[in-house]
Amino acid sequence: MEHFRARDGRELAYRALGRGRTLVLFHGFGGSGRDWLAPAEVLAGHGHRVILPDLRGHGASAAPRDPAAYPPDVLADDGFALLDHLGFDDYSVNEYDLDDYDLGGYSFGGRVVLRLLARGARPGRAVVAGQGLDAVRRATSRTGVLHDALTTLIEGRPVAPGSPAYWIRQAGSDPVALRHVLGTHVPTAGLHRITTPTLVLAGAEDDGHATADALAATLPNGRFARVPGTHFTAMSSPELTTAMVDFLAQA
Repeated sequence: MEHFRARDGRELAYRALGRGRTLVLFHGFGGSGRDWLAPAEVLAGHGHRVILPDLRGHGASAAPRDPAAYPPDVLADDGFALLDHLGFDDYSVNEYDLDDYDLGGYSFGGRVVLRLLARGARPGRAVVAGQGLDAVRRATSRTGVLHDALTTLIEGRPVAPGSPAYWIRQAGSDPVALRHVLGTHVPTAGLHRITTPTLVLAGAEDDGHATADALAATLPNGRFARVPGTHFTAMSSPELTTAMVDFLAQA
């Protein structure tokens, strides 16, 4: 694990694999950078230095229980702090250097990627997987399900095997911190102004993110592809990794 400081001074963690062109990959809600390890090893073998951060409130990163540590859009703020730490900045124009790096994210991490793009990040290419247009524009019923699951854990109520609360508990993060993270969501407007070539991927059985194709269609340089699996299994499908390798090779 390596570490960097967020803009509020809190210590956040990341892993780095491989050498070459930098690719930053953000994980989904309740997980950690470890979720990307298998695809990252393949991507590192194709000439990428892959950076796997643990989002605030997750994994080995700071997870304070103080709600003041979770202002709106703080995960994007943390993403920019990571880019600064990695050296991808241009203070003369207050934007981030085009073509020096790429971004990717799965599910909640895909939403972080879109927030970075909307706020001025300029990677050569971006990958948004397991995310639909509906959750980018507003909170959805899925957010309520997660909130209820976290409340169940916080209150110590019984957890059914296979339920959202069960899987969150298995991941080991603090449910109080995670519930604060849920409240940082900021809807993303102006998707039509994001010109970064972006690959949107979704599992063929991921019914909860059925608007992924609409997200790709909204982005001026978006393209869409389906891969095998549900929302929970598509990330580990070889087809998802292959699609990323092929898309990023075009940079």
